Amino acid sequence: MHLPVPAVCGVKVTVFRDALRRLLGRSNRGTVILVLGHHQLVVPDPEHPAYTPTVSPEYAEQIRRWHERACAEGIATSLSDQVFDYLGASIVVPPQVMPITPMSHLLSEAVLAEVRAGERVLDMGTGNGVNATLAASKGADVVAVDINQRALEAGQANVDLNGVATRVEVRASDVFSAVSETFDLIVFDPPFRWFRPRDLLEAAMTDEGYQAMTRFFRQARQHLRGQARMLIFFGTSADLGYLQRLMAEERFTVKVVAHDDLVRVGWRVEYFTFRLT
Repeated sequence: MHLPVPAVCGVKVTVFRDALRRLLGRSNRGTVILVLGHHQLVVPDPEHPAYTPTVSPEYAEQIRRWHERACAEGIATSLSDQVFDYLGASIVVPPQVMPITPMSHLLSEAVLAEVRAGERVLDMGTGNGVNATLAASKGADVVAVDINQRALEAGQANVDLNGVATRVEVRASDVFSAVSETFDLIVFDPPFRWFRPRDLLEAAMTDEGYQAMTRFFRQARQHLRGQARMLIFFGTSADLGYLQRLMAEERFTVKVVAHDDLVRVGWRVEYFTFRLT
């Protein structure tokens, strides 16, 4: 639950927000988010307004058409469990959980290359648990979070199946709402589209107004420690310009560590794994 607050007890947002930052010792950038039990109180920052597309209306419509095809294909292939032999792991994906796609390897291979034994890893939006499983297979201790209960069940089943359950804690969390720890590595494969989801499967592909992705970037630094880094997967069938804006606003150093593309119905779509420090 998010409560946008233009004023609190008659106090201007800027005054209230800056007072909270001083109290909490946070930098003077980004939205202040207070966790109140299971709810979050969001005090918007005029310097970082709500999401507006950086793509043209024509490009946004092309993304929507792409999304509708992806949804139709997802429904057609998610009527029963799917089984993947994937980068040394066995992954079972039930209906209503995002499956492994032809471009998933761009992030997963980066996870295998990046993780070091003994590190603490957060798998944000774990989905079927594949990247949590792979990180744990390299000797990391992993917290895997999601808001989809079926994804949490699938993630737990897959870490059990692959013999890494002692290294993975699967936890329900809306972004960082149930995460207080700091990590050496955060892995995030966010929903690409900014539309309102119509069902659980679509919720793995869409994040209305990029609310979750925006909160992730505003809060991520609080959960990084030492020489920590992040791996983020995204593509041009999304609003890549908005992701780049978020990364720049939060002053991350960004490097592309994996890239590929595909052409479908005459449209070339690029996919990237970014390493952030």
